[in-house]
Amino acid sequence: MLAEINANNPSLKSYSSRIQSKDSKVEGAGSWMAPMVGAGTFMSPYPAQGMIADGDRGAFMISAEQDIPNPAKVRAKKEYLKTQSQTYELGRAERFNQLRAAAKYLYFGLLVAQKRIVFQKENQQIMHTMKKLAEIRYPFNQGGLNQVFKAEGRAYESENMILMTEADIRSKKIALNALMNRAATAEFEIETEYKVKFSPKADLDTAYLAGARSDILHMEHDIHAMERNIDLMRQESKPDFKIRFDHMSNYSAMMPRQFTVMGMLSIPIAPWSSKMYKSEIKSMNFEKEAMRQEKAAMLTEVLGMSKSMENDLLNMQEQLTNYETKILPSLEKYLKVSMLSYQENKTDLNTVIDGWESINMSQMNYLDQLQKYYQMIVEYEKTIER
Repeated sequence: MLAEINANNPSLKSYSSRIQSKDSKVEGAGSWMAPMVGAGTFMSPYPAQGMIADGDRGAFMISAEQDIPNPAKVRAKKEYLKTQSQTYELGRAERFNQLRAAAKYLYFGLLVAQKRIVFQKENQQIMHTMKKLAEIRYPFNQGGLNQVFKAEGRAYESENMILMTEADIRSKKIALNALMNRAATAEFEIETEYKVKFSPKADLDTAYLAGARSDILHMEHDIHAMERNIDLMRQESKPDFKIRFDHMSNYSAMMPRQFTVMGMLSIPIAPWSSKMYKSEIKSMNFEKEAMRQEKAAMLTEVLGMSKSMENDLLNMQEQLTNYETKILPSLEKYLKVSMLSYQENKTDLNTVIDGWESINMSQMNYLDQLQKYYQMIVEYEKTIER
């Protein structure tokens, strides 16, 4: 099921397209600006200025120039753009962790719902049996008509509870199908014998979390991307280049053809131009330090939260064990004894219904606690990304 979500969920597929988009940008990072070409007249006099010597008529000029980026700037830009596609890869891992947790919530909820409906059907059958016994005994003055109607009402209440649970099962299956990008009504089987177990992570510490949690890895990558951006900004202190070639054909046949070749470079270290990239570098260094502090704070917070959940889960395990080995067996015995006493005409139906209500309530409390236990396991595994 998780593999199907990983392969087919639409929100995960979108990340693949974004990663390819960023990779395409890296391929074009080393390209140069398009060359500039021009044509026109050079040093030609304005008309209507009297007699003009043949050598002063000017020339027809063709010009071409090309900007040449600094190779260090190109390399730095490529390295920075590479971090952008990695950002989406880590974003996809974060999203999958969320979807995996959502799928587990739903699946474990289905496990609890299946247990719930088994209890509800058993309890409904018990109340139907008690109603039939009451109907048989009523003509012999061994029970009141009110007891018959009370048993009947409890049986109908059980039917309502079953309907609610069945609707809950359908809703959870629809939600799981949506996560797998399948038809809403597609059927799949639930392994009702599946045992959800909790085992605390033995070596859980900030070092483990830093290497396991996708959001922490994402934050670490953001710091790395910021470093690449700082490196890119530092390259602004290096010059860019330009080459220009001009060719002149004089309008006078007596004059020679001429050309001009010029090489140019920028001077980014000039005080009035260096302030911009220096202030940007300073700003990004402060931002990088803030991100490191946020990462450390998040690790401490997540570790504390994980340890707290471990403690709560172990406590809930004990409570569930008490339900399974003490509370529910005792109430089942009480109900069986009450039913036997009723059959032997030693007690009335109200006592049986009281016992039935007690075990019914305890079973539902047990399942509510079991669902909270499963949900906390999912939250714990989501937190440590196991």
